[in-house]
Amino acid sequence: MAAKLLVLQHSPWEGPGQYLLDAAEGRGIRLGVARVWEEPIPDPTLFDGLIVLGGSPNVEQEQQFPFLRAEKEVIGRALAADMPYLGFCLGHQLLAHVLGARVGTNFRPSIGFIQGHLTHAGREHPVLRALPRLFAMFKWHGQAVLEPLPGHLEVLATSADCQVEAIGVRERPHIVGVQFDNHAAAPENVAAWLSKDAKWLASLPGLDIDPGLMVARARQQSDALALEFGKLFDAFLVLIRK
Repeated sequence: MAAKLLVLQHSPWEGPGQYLLDAAEGRGIRLGVARVWEEPIPDPTLFDGLIVLGGSPNVEQEQQFPFLRAEKEVIGRALAADMPYLGFCLGHQLLAHVLGARVGTNFRPSIGFIQGHLTHAGREHPVLRALPRLFAMFKWHGQAVLEPLPGHLEVLATSADCQVEAIGVRERPHIVGVQFDNHAAAPENVAAWLSKDAKWLASLPGLDIDPGLMVARARQQSDALALEFGKLFDAFLVLIRK
């Protein structure tokens, strides 16, 4: 039977990216998407794994985004049940938060395509080792997971823009968070994010964003990014099926 993954979405326009949709469809994986700001979150244990996407909230903004309380409880239940977990951006930060790490303002906003690299732990990790040691990241955040991490967590990837680009849980390789949004690095996603988040982008200090250049870079790298994401997704699926 095909695996079914619960996907938590935080805003109307920031759903599963094209590379995630393509990878799931091509592998017969069913995605059950819960729009957490407008509907109750299903019982995660009815699914084979949990994917948590990015979005506008910061992890501590429960007053402004009340759904965060319920979402943190759901993530906690999923982790207690030892479910496979893959978090992107906010989903990565929520994982770290629930597991006791600090999340706060990064030393600078990180927007667009940058180069990241795997740490030694990342090169040994069953999911992250599917990526090249040096690889392109599509970034869209001002908050970050902050070091030092609790002892049960380890940094799997880093970059010049952000110290903690990916985390893993020691002895639990099926639980992973990544700060980069490569699932949504397709040109059509990049163009949509630039449009929908134009006001937020304009508020960020010290950034000189060229939307046309960013979309062009997405097009130039599309084949490689899609292939790399597919390999990462496959590596995650292997752990789901164990």
